[in-house]
Amino acid sequence: MLKTVLILTYYWPPSGGAGVQRWLKFVKYLKEFGWEPIVYTAENGEMPEIDQSLEKDVPKNIVVLKTPIWEPYNAYKKLIGQKKDQKINAAFLNENKKTSPLNNFAVWIRGNFFIPDARKFWIKPSVKYLLNYLSGHKVDAIISSGPPHSMHLIAKALKRKHPNIKWVADFRDPWTNIDFYKDLKLTWWADKKHKRLEKEVLFESNAVISVGQLMSDELAALNGSQNSKFKVITNGYDEDDLVKTSVEKDKKFSIAHIGTLVKTRNPIGLWKVLSELIHENEAFKNSLEIKLVGKLDIAVKESIEEHHLSSFVKKIDYLPHDKVIEEQQRSRVNLLLVNQTPNAKSILTGKFFEYLSAGAPILAIGPKDGDVAKILKETKAGMISDFGETDLLKKNILELYNSQNIARNEEEIKKYSRKNLTKKLAEILNDLTKA
Repeated sequence: MLKTVLILTYYWPPSGGAGVQRWLKFVKYLKEFGWEPIVYTAENGEMPEIDQSLEKDVPKNIVVLKTPIWEPYNAYKKLIGQKKDQKINAAFLNENKKTSPLNNFAVWIRGNFFIPDARKFWIKPSVKYLLNYLSGHKVDAIISSGPPHSMHLIAKALKRKHPNIKWVADFRDPWTNIDFYKDLKLTWWADKKHKRLEKEVLFESNAVISVGQLMSDELAALNGSQNSKFKVITNGYDEDDLVKTSVEKDKKFSIAHIGTLVKTRNPIGLWKVLSELIHENEAFKNSLEIKLVGKLDIAVKESIEEHHLSSFVKKIDYLPHDKVIEEQQRSRVNLLLVNQTPNAKSILTGKFFEYLSAGAPILAIGPKDGDVAKILKETKAGMISDFGETDLLKKNILELYNSQNIARNEEEIKKYSRKNLTKKLAEILNDLTKA
């Protein structure tokens, strides 16, 4: 008989973007490993994008519980001069203009009054709804996935009422160690509250999962111990998503970045190197295409213009996930940029693992002693240079320009398939709930 797990996730199809895919894919495969998933999500949440292509992965007959959510985004948008139908950008992405005093004030409001985030007003109604649900339905485990970290606070309240139900807190991104935490303009009392709530989640949950080893170590340190409750399950790739027929490669030497390019990810060293190469090498100049799929911060746009690279850029605002996979497979090189922030070593973006599956070599820029570098070394799937290592970056680009054939370790790469990662999740759940 299948055990049952209640999964609290704000992001769910038809929402697009990176946040939805981790738990969509776990849910897709959990039944194969003895667990029946029940999903709780928002009926009318603020979605970064709409992506109908993801709905094909929602298993038939799965129970998806939804309740309406009130979020203060309309007032926030009005304050910063956005239209109602415009999306709120993540991680302080600023596409069109410099930050204004009004934007700074809005950020201060956001950081100090919406703790842990703007979904805080959904916590109490969600707890009430789910306690009523649990009174008539047996659940063996609860999983909360954050951000938004309000999901963890819903789970914490349920756990306090049902101490026998095991609770797993999943961190797709850090909480107080997130790269833009310092940009929230927090007062000392807001900072204290964030840290108190974070520690309560880490202490009261039965297991804490995060997407990388360094992040797991950081969370364990916040809890005051390196104990066995802290687990790592990375993001991954789904073999079902890969285009099974051969995809025709780009005729040009295409370097593709998939996803949002925020200011802290702006690779000024890369623009400098590419600018040098097009002046030094006529053949390279005639072959180069910089493919950018996703939103760009204005700082990125300005850097590209400053280095006279605009004519080499192919800009695509947004693609459904199935088309993104095609672009990754079609590109000559997939570009991975780690945020140049204090937590850079622990950053593992979801697209990294889809890059692994795409077959094209990965050109990475980030710490050579971080989690990305470790996995690249194990999988032999690409090359990495640290921030500021422009000579090495130039060497790597020229090597890839001359040949994209690299001896990848396919067995290591298979460890990151969504099915294998779901098996790992089921093992954690089994250990927690065994008699």
